[in-house]
Amino acid sequence: MLLKALASTAICLATLTSNSTSTNTTSSSSGPQFVIYSDKSVEGVAPDVSDVEGYTVFALSFLTGSSAVDQAEAWANLDNSTRNDIKNKYNSAGIKLIVSAFGSTISPTTSGVDATQVANNMATWVKTYGLDGIDVDYEDTTAMNAQDGKAEAWLTTFTQTLRSQLPQGQYILTHAPMAPWFSTTKYKSGAYMTVNKNVGDMIDWFYNQIGDYTTCDSLLNKAIENPNTSLFEIAASGVDVNKLVIGKPAITSDASNGFIDTNTLATCIAQAKQKNWNAGAMVWEYPDANSAWIKTVRGSAFPIS
Repeated sequence: MLLKALASTAICLATLTSNSTSTNTTSSSSGPQFVIYSDKSVEGVAPDVSDVEGYTVFALSFLTGSSAVDQAEAWANLDNSTRNDIKNKYNSAGIKLIVSAFGSTISPTTSGVDATQVANNMATWVKTYGLDGIDVDYEDTTAMNAQDGKAEAWLTTFTQTLRSQLPQGQYILTHAPMAPWFSTTKYKSGAYMTVNKNVGDMIDWFYNQIGDYTTCDSLLNKAIENPNTSLFEIAASGVDVNKLVIGKPAITSDASNGFIDTNTLATCIAQAKQKNWNAGAMVWEYPDANSAWIKTVRGSAFPIS
């Protein structure tokens, strides 16, 4: 999997009550987004904004369903004043702070987690700890591969509940599906094509985990291992092309597959923009990627002003 949740001690979600530490005025999916995940321990939780210049979103991982772990837990352990100071500095620099849910080690549908309850708990966590939104990194492959519609139904209910608590235009709500899940032929239950049909209008953008695609042609135009799941093939199937943020690992050890060097990725990004794509890029993870990484990837297509 592209994104990996790490084991940790935990902060329970179910006992929280909403007590937002800041006023949220987040906009949704206007313009390209440049997103970096953070799961490895970072001194002070979030790096100095100068080290993530060029990004628009910094995602703290993870909420697991019952608890906050890793960087999400570290964020919750800060006092209110420190959290507000970091968030104000990030927002002033044009960077939103969000939390990411689940990751590759959590299988909420297979485990029988109640979608409505966990969505309400996570929405409360977002508001309690003053963040700008939430990313849904759902990687329950057992449920999706069953092709019985339960994964799609779970994600639909989960997204609807999140959005009811985190209004569009005020909070970011994104999903990070694996690219094969956008296939129009592999899943009889529809996978993320069904999710997009049901709740796509509630989702600000998708971090498209394009794993095996390591050339610009396979990334953008014609997928080989998973037919019809390159960027423009997904768009041709009905997903808004400007909601498809290209996701890649920063270095080879950050994922089991899919690495593309920054110069090649910048070329792919430029080619996509020439075809009227304007969604942006996502990387897993800080500190393996930083401001230098995104400056190269944005290149002349999306220069940092």
